[in-house]
Order: sequence, then C-alpha cells, then structure tokens
Amino acid sequence: MQEPEAKPDGTPAPPKRGRGGRPKNEPGTVRDVTICVRVAPAELAALKVKAEQMSMTPAQWLREAALSRRLPSPPVPPINREQYAELARLSANLNQLAKLANSGQPVTVADALLQRLAGEVGRLRLGLLGAGGRE
Repeated sequence: MQEPEAKPDGTPAPPKRGRGGRPKNEPGTVRDVTICVRVAPAELAALKVKAEQMSMTPAQWLREAALSRRLPSPPVPPINREQYAELARLSANLNQLAKLANSGQPVTVADALLQRLAGEVGRLRLGLLGAGGRE
C-alpha cells in the first residue's frame, strides 16, 4: 500500500477512500435487458400481493415464476392426433391378441408381421415425439 502524500505543512494526508456505493455485479449476471409487460390494475395488485408474500419485488417474483415453473404442454398438432388414434387402434388389436394368448387360446401371428408391427410402433412413437421423419 502506498504511503499517503503529505500536506504542504508536512502533516500526512488522510488515506484516499474508494468511490463507495454498490459493488459491480459479475459481467455474466448483469441484468441489462428490459421486458415490458402490460397488466390491468387488478393484475398488478395481485402480483404485488404474491410478491409481498414471498418477500420479493414484483419483478423478482415474475422472474422466478417465469423461469422456475413448468409451463403446460404445447397443444398436440393435428397430425399427431391422427397418429395417436392409429396407435390406439393398433394397441387395441394387440390387447385382444394378448388376452386370447393369456387365456390359453391359440394365437397365430407371423414373425414377419410382429417385426413389422414393432417397427411401426417404434416409428410412430418417434414421430409423436418429433424425432422421426417420414421416409
């Protein structure tokens, strides 16, 4: 640490103080983008109540609510609804076959058909998840 400079009369000058104030945030944590959201007066009042219950500001509460809660699932596209209905029909047929087999009645299904069915079910599942493409 440097020695404080002396005053003209020879007495030591008091040490220099820092600028003071709030310390700066880490560069990656600075919140410098604003998102504007319009709310009705009743909605603002409800937000303030919820934030106050959590000892937060409304902005803090909104940020936490938006970033930490699971949103509802997006709507299922019509093509997936059609595929889902087809999968339900296949499942019903398979359940009937399984019921017959479990009750001791003979069930005959070709291996090639079972392999094809398993492949179709797998393709359908991937398609419903958005991971499969149509060939």
